[in-house]
Amino acid sequence: MIHTTSRALVSDLPRRVGQTVSVSGWVNTLRLLSKVQFVVVRDHTGMVQITHQRGGVGDEIEAALQGLTPESAVRITGRVTDNPIVRLGGLEIIPERVDVLNRAETPLPIDEHTGLEHRLDWRFLDVRRRRQAQLLFAVQTTFEQGMREYAYRQGCTEMHTPKLMGTASESGAEVFQLGYFDRSAYLAQSPQFFKQMAISAGIDKVFEIGPVFRAEPSFTSRHATEFTGVDVELAWIKGVEDVMVFEEQMLMHAVARVANVHGEAALETFGVEVTVPTTPFPRITMAEAQEVLRAKGWDPAGVKEDLDPEGERGIASYVQEQTGHKWAFVTHYPTSVRPFYHMRPADDPGVTLSFDLLWKGLEVTTGAQREHRYDVLLEQAAEKDMGTEPMQDYLNVFRYGCPPHGGLGMGLGRMLMVMLGLDTIREATFLFRGPNRLTP
Repeated sequence: MIHTTSRALVSDLPRRVGQTVSVSGWVNTLRLLSKVQFVVVRDHTGMVQITHQRGGVGDEIEAALQGLTPESAVRITGRVTDNPIVRLGGLEIIPERVDVLNRAETPLPIDEHTGLEHRLDWRFLDVRRRRQAQLLFAVQTTFEQGMREYAYRQGCTEMHTPKLMGTASESGAEVFQLGYFDRSAYLAQSPQFFKQMAISAGIDKVFEIGPVFRAEPSFTSRHATEFTGVDVELAWIKGVEDVMVFEEQMLMHAVARVANVHGEAALETFGVEVTVPTTPFPRITMAEAQEVLRAKGWDPAGVKEDLDPEGERGIASYVQEQTGHKWAFVTHYPTSVRPFYHMRPADDPGVTLSFDLLWKGLEVTTGAQREHRYDVLLEQAAEKDMGTEPMQDYLNVFRYGCPPHGGLGMGLGRMLMVMLGLDTIREATFLFRGPNRLTP
């Protein structure tokens, strides 16, 4: 690993005993006694104790340490020394120089007792001070890396689609409208239409990780108005099963990467075991799921066409009881709860060739085989009372030989939330955006 300048990381120090190093980080704690000063400095890899015997008048190191405050940014240069009574790895640094790079104000606006909403107001400090948050974003990086590795090996092309749209996507619901010079624009609630354009452009396998915007006034633990989406679209498929196989293999590879790199730390820090799933994931149709759930008292009126959170948890529990698996594909959703561009089987036109993926009882993915026939798309849009003129650029994609295709979209924050056992997506996101939160 290459580091700028000659900075030593705390994790490097066991290999640097007896050497003079420079460690940069933040002041974690101070104990400034009458004869000796103890300062614990923290970087993103760990903590180290700085020990200095006071020298009295003219002691510049003593003066510098005395003026420190918690979370001040410092650079400490000194000799790494063995000291078995030091709890932090039996090592300490005897300082030869102290550079105060930025003294933090006191008191700090948050501490270990601060509630989540106020911590989110000071998210940069919250992430800096909490090992869980530091590990979360390391896990996120590795998880994304694992998905990209698999996608690239399968021949995917990574695309970056527009997030500004001239018309509201799909039905126009759940989109943010904003001024765009002399007209209105909309923030993309999905790269769906653009992925399909890429398929029709001859890019056989499309992969994207990027921002998604949803104007949903939802205040649940799993919703956000802006989040990072992971999207895949595959051309020349024989059926929706091809999409599900791609996803389960991609997730198996990505979760295995996380388990290999961060499994031990996740168990120690979050108390969760990152378990690599086996494939294939269990499949259950929506009709079967509803039958199972209603037999247990869910939806006694028999009117629900989609799974609510209670239903998702219930069917996940059932699948785990039957198979031991914590992942499950729920397939063949009714046309009434799916968009017009989902393909319908010829022998059962009341359902769609679609799926949701549940992980530990939470929906993390939606996918489908898309309808690629122009005339059928027009019919299905008309059934949902959708005008086609605003979507003509999208519909043109299907007029000139668009191949059979399908894809999926998943929320990265939800995946991390479930993987690490977090209570809310607010903690699985660096800077959360929701109906009541647009800052910092």
